[in-house]
Amino acid sequence: MIDFLGRVDHQVKIRGHRIEPDEVAASLLTHPGVGTATVIARAATPGVYQLVAYVVAQADAIEVDELRRHLQQTLPDYMIPSAFVFLDALPLTPNGKIDRKALPEPDLDALAARAYVAPRTPTEAALCRIWADVLRLERVGVYDNFFELGGHSLLAMTLIEKMRREGLRSDVRSLFVQPTPAGLAVVVGRESAIVVPPNLIPAGCDAITPGMLTLADLTQAEIDRIVAAVPGGATNVQDIYPLTPLQGGILFHHLMATKGDPYLYPTILAFNSRERLDAFCNALRAVIARHDILRTAVMWDGLREPMQVVWREASLAVEEVSLDWAAGDAAQQLLERFSPRQFRADVRQAPMIRVFWAKDAANDRVVLQLLVHHLVLDHAAQEFLLGEIAAYVVGRPTNWRLRFPSAILLRRPGWG
Repeated sequence: MIDFLGRVDHQVKIRGHRIEPDEVAASLLTHPGVGTATVIARAATPGVYQLVAYVVAQADAIEVDELRRHLQQTLPDYMIPSAFVFLDALPLTPNGKIDRKALPEPDLDALAARAYVAPRTPTEAALCRIWADVLRLERVGVYDNFFELGGHSLLAMTLIEKMRREGLRSDVRSLFVQPTPAGLAVVVGRESAIVVPPNLIPAGCDAITPGMLTLADLTQAEIDRIVAAVPGGATNVQDIYPLTPLQGGILFHHLMATKGDPYLYPTILAFNSRERLDAFCNALRAVIARHDILRTAVMWDGLREPMQVVWREASLAVEEVSLDWAAGDAAQQLLERFSPRQFRADVRQAPMIRVFWAKDAANDRVVLQLLVHHLVLDHAAQEFLLGEIAAYVVGRPTNWRLRFPSAILLRRPGWG
C-alpha cells in the first residue's frame, strides 16, 4: 500500500496561478542586502494561500518596499509575497536544512507589509473598516492591497456586497484596478448602479418565450431546444443567461479534452457509519436547492453561444460502488476509478456534482468521492460548500463557517 504524504516540491496555487515559492526566494537572494531567505505558502483563509517571505538581512536594514520593487523587476504581481518577516537567522533542522515548521507566523505589521496610514475621509474610513472585517484583520490602512492581505475572488464578492449595503457602489473590476482603500475611495460612487432585471419566468410556466429572458437574446427555436433538453421541460427552467468569460474558457478546455476532464475537482471523505454519509448527502441536497449555481447546467448544441440554464429542481445522484477489498485502500480505488484524468462529467446536466461511495471494510467505515466541476465552483467556494453542509448537519444552516463534524478529509489530490 502507498500512503500519499504530499508533494516533493512546495508548489502551491495563488490567485489561480501555480507558484514554486523557491523561485521567489531565489529572486530575493539576488538583492545585495539579503543574506539568506526562504518563502513559504501559509493559509490565509481555508483553502486560500498567501506567500510569506522570511529574510535575514545583511548588516544594513532593508525596507519592505525596496524588496517589493526588487522582486517586481523579475516576477509577476501574483508572485510577490503578501508578508515579509525579518529574522536574525533562519531556523535549521539537525541536518542543517531550513526548518519550515519552525518559521513564525507573520504578525499584523508583516501582513500589512506597508507603513500603516490611517483613513483621512469618511469613505476611506468605511472602506478600511469593511476590509478589516472581510479579511479578519485588526486594522487596514488606506494603502494596503486587498489581494496582498489574502483577498481572493470569492472574498472580493463579499467585500463588494458589504460595501453596497453601506451605500458604497463599486464592482469587482474596479477593485482589481484599485485594490487599496485610497484608490477605491476615489472611484466609489462614480459607477452607475448595476441594475439586474427581474426574472420574468414565473413558477409553473409551461412555455417560455423570448420576452421572458431579460439576460439572454435567444430565438424561440433556441429556447425550445434548451427546454427540450431539461428534465421536466419549461416548468423546470428557472432562468437562462450567457456564460461569464472565465466559464467560457473552462468550457472550451472541457470540449477540447479528448479524455477525462481537466476541470473536475475530486475530494475524498471518510465516515464512520452509513448514517453519517446519508446525513452528508441529504445536507448536500439542501445546499443544492438553496443555490442557483449548483442547479445550473451549460448547453450549447444548436445555439449561437453557450448558455447557463438554471433548473428549479436538480436531483443529486449518489452511486454506491463495489470495490475489490483484496485490492487495497478503498479510497485509492475510488480515486483511480473516477480520476479526472479519465472520468468525464456531463456539464449539460445539473447538478455538476457527482457522488460515489463505497464500503471500506478494512477500516470499518465508508468512503465518499465528491466530484465538483469548476464551471460552478472554484477551490475557495468548495470550502464554503463543505462548511454549509456541516451547518445543515448540526442544524444551523445559516452558519457557514462550521467544519464537517463527522467526516475525515482523506485527501484532495491535485490533478492539475
